[in-house]
Amino acid sequence: MKRLAILGASGHGKVIADGALLSGFDDVVFFDDAWPKLAENGRWQVVGDSAQLLSRCSEFDGVIVAIGNNSVRASKSIALMDAGAMLTTVVHPSAVISSFAVIGSGSFIAAGAVVQVDAVVGRFCIVNTNAVVEHDCTLGEAVHISPGAMLAGAVTVGDRSWVGIGACARQLVRIGSDVVVGAGAVVIRSISDSCTVVGNPARPLVR
Repeated sequence: MKRLAILGASGHGKVIADGALLSGFDDVVFFDDAWPKLAENGRWQVVGDSAQLLSRCSEFDGVIVAIGNNSVRASKSIALMDAGAMLTTVVHPSAVISSFAVIGSGSFIAAGAVVQVDAVVGRFCIVNTNAVVEHDCTLGEAVHISPGAMLAGAVTVGDRSWVGIGACARQLVRIGSDVVVGAGAVVIRSISDSCTVVGNPARPLVR
């Protein structure tokens, strides 16, 4: 029996669990720091917290972190790797992944997503439902490309950046690290690190 442990009993965790069962895992269990108050995530059991998973990771054929916060997902994933966990990548069977693309460990590629030729998706990334990562794109660590977002060819996205739902980026632009691209934004020029942009064309958010 092929078993997967998911850290993070969230709605996103359910999506990963569903994709995992469709792609070859036989059993999924959750761990979450809200346990034991949180004992189930839909139809799946929550059996412990992150400390317990760190001590039990050898029991599982794969482990993945289902936490939306990019920085937290990265730090939890690294802690699991340091503890000897077999960090796995889950790819929904309806996703289209080029045989010439590279997908980093601990990443999740959701239903309907497309990752094209010579794209590189770093560790701990999320390429969410119906998102498109075109040819020659490079995603750093712990990037989240939200549902329906589209990156044209050769876009670079830095570590821990979040491209919001329905956003898009013109070819060849660079989106820095720790960037938030707002929902529906249209990125036509490069974005510096630690910036939030919104609108069409995307501009820095003025608070």
